Amino acid sequence: MTRTLDQWLAHSESLHPKTMDLSLERVQQVRDAMGLKFSVPVITVAGTNGKGSTCSMIESIARAAGYRVGLYIKPHLVHFEERCRVNGAPVSADSLCEDFETVERARGEVALTTFEFSTLAIMQRLAREPLDLVILEVGLGGRYDAVNAIDADCSVITSIDLDHTEFLGPDRESIGREKAGILRTGRPGIVSDPMPPQSILDTGLEVGADLWLNGRDFNHQGDRQQWAWSGRGRRYHALAYPALRGANQLLNASGAIAALESLRERLPITAQAVRLGLASVDLQGRFQIVPGQPALVLDVAHNPQAVSALALNLDQMGFFPRTLAVFGAMRDKDLAGVMARIAPLVDHWHLTDLPLPRAATADDLAAQLRTLQGDKASCSTHASPTDALAAALVGANPTDRIVVFGSFYTVGGVLKQGLPRLSAPHQA
Repeated sequence: MTRTLDQWLAHSESLHPKTMDLSLERVQQVRDAMGLKFSVPVITVAGTNGKGSTCSMIESIARAAGYRVGLYIKPHLVHFEERCRVNGAPVSADSLCEDFETVERARGEVALTTFEFSTLAIMQRLAREPLDLVILEVGLGGRYDAVNAIDADCSVITSIDLDHTEFLGPDRESIGREKAGILRTGRPGIVSDPMPPQSILDTGLEVGADLWLNGRDFNHQGDRQQWAWSGRGRRYHALAYPALRGANQLLNASGAIAALESLRERLPITAQAVRLGLASVDLQGRFQIVPGQPALVLDVAHNPQAVSALALNLDQMGFFPRTLAVFGAMRDKDLAGVMARIAPLVDHWHLTDLPLPRAATADDLAAQLRTLQGDKASCSTHASPTDALAAALVGANPTDRIVVFGSFYTVGGVLKQGLPRLSAPHQA
């Protein structure tokens, strides 16, 4: 039976009772049955924050150097096929159906989770393309993530913070150990976090990975106009800041350059490619500022570390009379920690329901805010992110600022009809 992409996704969701099943054996078994492998260099990227930005920077620099690049990035904001990019553009939904069918034939009686099923399908889709480089973003962990069924030529570990603690462990050391599962013997492992958990260093030593540590094997420095990168025997001077805004993007850019430098013998890049790639990189929902009246900021920050960076970036934007927040998140997040980090900047919260069972309701978020701020809490609740944004716009002056943040479903919810262009009436 011919299935559409939506039908394949629904089918894959029906195969396994769990959304996550931490093991690699089933994925490796189906991978082998498919004959899935890559004949070009593969970079895998794991971490708590900064994975998507790092992947997009590697992609953009490599494309500026003239290479054909395939990218698996997740989760999507609006359409599932956003997860699979070839040369900077999402593949068509129809083109993925063949690969879902390949996985279905190969799996036999193996019950894959929907994430494992779709990951194998996307990797198969990329393996069919005439590419020069493949970049694979890891999901919540590393050691048992479906992406880790592929032996990467280079692994990148971005910043580590507390998130998904019910699966990965209660502290940075436990989480770092899980992320370090993507490291491979004798192959470069780029550690972008300037203060990585010791567990990452220990795992790298145990497996014999070629660790590139931020501050030891590569580093960056700069002023308000430009910055410079230096690594093992190479330097890049007078670099413009990445097109992705935010205080932490230099850490991500530095790790991205290090990853490509570690593969220089197979994929040489030039200083001009680094400059062009960083200047043209684009990724929705990462401190994305949409001009308008009021200004609109979109950010998928949903854990305390990421929201701290968002708060710093907002603070550096300049003066706005009021800041209105549109916020929705999963109930398993550190909601108190997230809201506390940004609450001093928010004048009114528009809290929203999200369309999936594990999301906190708007009423849950309101209760959390009242616990945090007591009588000072100023908030309203809404059925959807679009309703919340519409209400925020009604209450805003043209000189105000609206920040949409939290879950990918929150930011994706306001992007379903395209990029909003706000025009608020003047308030009396």
